[in-house]
Amino acid sequence: MDEVPSDVIVFSAIEQGAKKIDKIKKKTRIDATELNALLERLEGNGFVTLVEKKGFFGPKKELVLTEKGKKELDERRFEMQQNWDQMVALWKGGDKEKLQQYMDNNSASFPAMMFMGIMDMMMFSSMMSFMGLAMASFIPDQYMYDTGSADMGHDAGQDGGHDMGHDSGGDFGHTDFGHDMGGFDVNF
Repeated sequence: MDEVPSDVIVFSAIEQGAKKIDKIKKKTRIDATELNALLERLEGNGFVTLVEKKGFFGPKKELVLTEKGKKELDERRFEMQQNWDQMVALWKGGDKEKLQQYMDNNSASFPAMMFMGIMDMMMFSSMMSFMGLAMASFIPDQYMYDTGSADMGHDAGQDGGHDMGHDSGGDFGHTDFGHDMGGFDVNF
């Protein structure tokens, strides 16, 4: 599997309110060493900056997206939405071979699509069933299973921040959709 676009996941986590490294780590489930290296790279490229704010117990430092970072996130969100729309079109067209090839070529972006609320998990589950595959074929283990995180509040993060009516994106191991996953034993 290709490398997960962790930068987009981190951008989205910051946009959703995770401003401290420990909160970003918890929300994204990215290893601390990898996260620190990623944040240094993002800061060096001008996508995020560390700002000092006055806090109740003294100054506190928070990560924020720069204008360049916000623009990058918007562009990546748009690209991922187009990829998802193409997958849906191929699925609705009934061509298993083309859908399988498209999914193979774009699988690295699936965790970010999930995190940002772009991917409809019920529809994705139906796509997997249509092709006779398990979700684990495309979703890394760290995003497949619940780690017991209690933080499930997050915004869908698309269409200018419109609330999509459910918690979609952020904690991969959780949903509160109240739907049966149609026989799949996964904790989405």
